[in-house]
Amino acid sequence: MSSSGTTKTVRYDRGDAAWHLPQTGEPVELTGVVHYPADLGTGRHPLIVMMHGLHETCADRKADAARTAAEHNGDDAAYEAATAKLFAWPCAPGTPALPSELGYDYLARTLAGQGFVVVSVGANGINASSLSGDDNAAARADLINRHLRMWQELSSKDQGELAGKFTDPATGAARRVGFAHHVDMGNVGIMGHSRAGAGVTWQAADRHRGQWPKGVDVKAVAAVAPAYNVMTEDMSNYTITKTPFATFRGTCDGQVGGEALWFAADAANGNRSGFYRFAVHGANHNYFNTQWSPQSRQVAAADDARPVEGHPGQCTDREGAAPARQLTEPQQRHVAATYLGAFFRRHLLGDTGQDQVLTGARHPDAAITEVDVTTGAP
Repeated sequence: MSSSGTTKTVRYDRGDAAWHLPQTGEPVELTGVVHYPADLGTGRHPLIVMMHGLHETCADRKADAARTAAEHNGDDAAYEAATAKLFAWPCAPGTPALPSELGYDYLARTLAGQGFVVVSVGANGINASSLSGDDNAAARADLINRHLRMWQELSSKDQGELAGKFTDPATGAARRVGFAHHVDMGNVGIMGHSRAGAGVTWQAADRHRGQWPKGVDVKAVAAVAPAYNVMTEDMSNYTITKTPFATFRGTCDGQVGGEALWFAADAANGNRSGFYRFAVHGANHNYFNTQWSPQSRQVAAADDARPVEGHPGQCTDREGAAPARQLTEPQQRHVAATYLGAFFRRHLLGDTGQDQVLTGARHPDAAITEVDVTTGAP
């Protein structure tokens, strides 16, 4: 399957308070943007579910400006008031939600062109909630399972909450898509960025496989710049030994430290299905999500890489990693699409031709960046 296949896009939105956190009762949306092959054919396509991490929930430009001013003036009360507006859920009337789930469209389109059905789900309600640490990771896992349950009902019976609920992302007009019997729920991949990286690790952990909806089998999990709770009291909540597992972190990540890689290695201890760690030189945290990146001009978008004094174009992280040439937004996303695509093609489509990429024997992006790969493949 080539990456140039024609794709289409729909979305679904069951409401800003369609689900409530089991731990606290706080409201969470059930929304997703779906990229899929334009011709679903006669067979079934693996499903990939993506989730964004912690970021502002409401695109409130006045609050964003007020927070910036408050920070400059050292006004803590004003800063907290503005932050509360930016992390509200649901957002105030007239204030649009910040659509972090759209930030992976570039990746979803690439994967859909390779034969996958890809859904990126919203998690603003979790970002606005009171949950932290392991509770936050568990909530994100619960939300992923909630979406998987809806997709299982749709795929197997053409019934449930998603039946007849897809719309055109641009116009909002109803769109009928024949996903029934064309989505392989026994061949699912999941990807989480930032806090959701911890969430997908929790969801795929050996201990939590019993919480997957009936008929669903997760065959590959990827954590991108995962923000783990390194103070967890029970590592078995993250331990993955039965599912192929990949983790990525940029050397210029200004938000997540090196624990993103070593915690994942601890979680993968004993994994014989395939474990991969990618250190992407010159990548930061936010560029993996277009909505969080400066070129989007979105509220709260920022370049989180740390500049290197006296060396324009060079960057490092908060831990003082060796300087690297900072990747541009398109370059970083190209690297992400290349390696995530290779990972999911290998473990959901059985494409062994991707092994050279995943083990570091061949770096298709060598002209862009050096990528250090540590493997624990069987």
